[in-house]
Amino acid sequence: MSQVHGAGVVVTGAGGGIGAALARRFADGGARVVVNDLDEARIKPLAEEIGAVAVAGDASEIVGAARDALDGTVDVYCANAGLASPGDPFADEEVWAAAWDVNVMAHVRAARALLPDWLERGSGRFVATASAAGLLTMIGAAPYSVTKHGAVAFAEWLSLTYRHRGVKVHAICPQGVRTDMLTGAGSAGKLVLAPGAIEPEAVADALFDAMAEDRFLVLPHPEVAGYYETRATDTDRWLGGMNRLQRTWEETGA
Repeated sequence: MSQVHGAGVVVTGAGGGIGAALARRFADGGARVVVNDLDEARIKPLAEEIGAVAVAGDASEIVGAARDALDGTVDVYCANAGLASPGDPFADEEVWAAAWDVNVMAHVRAARALLPDWLERGSGRFVATASAAGLLTMIGAAPYSVTKHGAVAFAEWLSLTYRHRGVKVHAICPQGVRTDMLTGAGSAGKLVLAPGAIEPEAVADALFDAMAEDRFLVLPHPEVAGYYETRATDTDRWLGGMNRLQRTWEETGA
């Protein structure tokens, strides 16, 4: 908690779920918090509850307004806003473009706005809410899986490029979390994610553990580490297992 006391923290996509849980946890630790969502009505009650400032708008464009609300300094930026995009390669171009814009380019745009100040003062923390799909994949959701891989890749790049200059980076990669996004994941989510789903507060706990240990990967579902290792070291076995899940999904009426 001591590392966030008094810090200026921005949480995008804070209208519910993981974002709201992160905002509450930072506020509990004594941080000065800005909460963001496209819909101001979704964040005003949370802002009032935790003593935060609500800054509505596109997560790609609110760094300046959030910095002003925090008296000029953003210490921690949680790029949490995300878009669940089911579909396959035949999904409309607009679906793919929206997934890239929200799940990847919003992180890039935020980093562009944050890095000059962070590098000048030698400190800053970027938290990317990705997904286990960004380390592994998710059946029935090509746009989501591909762009979450992109989110993890960008976070990795930030870490390896700037860690010696004081920028800390974390990638949160949970499996199922009991949020509206899980509800909207349909039958694939019910098959793969729902059985082991956790509460959003557990994700916030996992982030704070990773921050205390200065650890890049945040795995609220620890078993993901084993899946990730198998994917890397025995890829065909892993792909075979995922294909069995795909066939089960199809046979149960995907």
